[in-house]
Amino acid sequence: MQVQTMTPDRVEGGKNTSALQVLTLFLCFLVVGADGFDVASVGYVAPLLKQSWALSPAQLGPIFGAGLFGLTVGSFLFGPLADRIGRKRVITISLVLFGIGSLACAYAPSPLWLVALRFATGAGLGGAMPNAITLASEFSPARSRALRVTLMFCGFTLGLAFGGAVAALLIPRFGWKGVFLFGGLFPLVLTPIVWIWMPESLRFMARKPRYQAEVRRVMKRLTGDANTPVEQIAPEDAQAGVVRETAIGTLFSQRYRAGTLLLWLAFFCTLWVYYQVSSWLPSVIAGAGIDASHAARVGAMMPLGGTLGSLLNARLMDRANPFFVLAGSYAIAAVSTALIGFSIHEPMWVYVSVFMAGFGLSGAQTAANVLVAGFYMTAARATGVSWALGVGRIGSIIGSMTGGVLLVAFHRVETTFAFFAAPVVIACIAMLVTGRLYRNGSPADA
Repeated sequence: MQVQTMTPDRVEGGKNTSALQVLTLFLCFLVVGADGFDVASVGYVAPLLKQSWALSPAQLGPIFGAGLFGLTVGSFLFGPLADRIGRKRVITISLVLFGIGSLACAYAPSPLWLVALRFATGAGLGGAMPNAITLASEFSPARSRALRVTLMFCGFTLGLAFGGAVAALLIPRFGWKGVFLFGGLFPLVLTPIVWIWMPESLRFMARKPRYQAEVRRVMKRLTGDANTPVEQIAPEDAQAGVVRETAIGTLFSQRYRAGTLLLWLAFFCTLWVYYQVSSWLPSVIAGAGIDASHAARVGAMMPLGGTLGSLLNARLMDRANPFFVLAGSYAIAAVSTALIGFSIHEPMWVYVSVFMAGFGLSGAQTAANVLVAGFYMTAARATGVSWALGVGRIGSIIGSMTGGVLLVAFHRVETTFAFFAAPVVIACIAMLVTGRLYRNGSPADA
């Protein structure tokens, strides 16, 4: 059976980038920026929460982990939903739920309430990032997709850095509540902008007759002509000669199974370490006698390094096997993460080591998001991205909740950060194996 669909090379892959493509990438940039700010906010207010409520490091763990657990649940729920109702609709729902939840966190009367509200906030946000990645990938031409999606995802790392700057400004005047208030207002202001101006994915709508009127509206904005001719081509699964499957079934089909499991392992290990370091680094620095504002500035080095690492990886991925590029980035991350513990009392070197850890670790995670967005066919793409991030979030829960336990167990910061680096080595190996299995490209390119 043949259906109408928009050929990416004809519609979205022209020589000139349309204003709608630029707008879509920018709006997705703001969406993932809100996610990045939320991740940063808890880490930067942790020392104040510890002081206000007399919490031990182990008691802070559930506060970190609740939001990440909510993100995990949201990722697994909203991914398949987006493959049914569309990327834009799920992003809008996520922004509303996230904004309301963050505002409520500012008025949490106790640690238990804050844990519950952080879970609700994370669940609402769970569908935003993976669908922003998916939508940005689907509105980018193949020739520069890695670079464009990476530039979009820099919103997350810059959101982390912006979180540090905002925390440094708000904490002296408003305390920890001010950070959560800002984190809630931003997505609520962004919601109507996204609903009005963000387009739905052409690739998603082209296979569904009920979206044909919306397809014409998007085509009008994209090409200037609502009646731009479309080609009659078979769906991706029919082209590949496979039986039509559900989105979830596609992830575990014969041609995707090995890649799915290896990518999940890499995502799990990467976010385990990233959230472990980003969540506990401000507290470790504060424990070394450095004030909270300075600790926020040191923590901001990680996302800034990640921004540069992401851009470099994007360029390299267009020229070499992307799996091997990521493996190299993980190698840099493993060494730099271990060195953070040895430089914690050296003002200059702690900046360098944190920056390089972000360069390798955050740079690799951003590149992995780009990679997985192009790994699956359209009908399973949102689910593939969301579930990979969902598995990664499970790792982030472990990292954020066990960081304090490990700091107490090992006593020495040097030993703890060396242990933090171990999962990065596993992610490096997973990428090397995946690169060997898919040396000729992803299954979606087959």
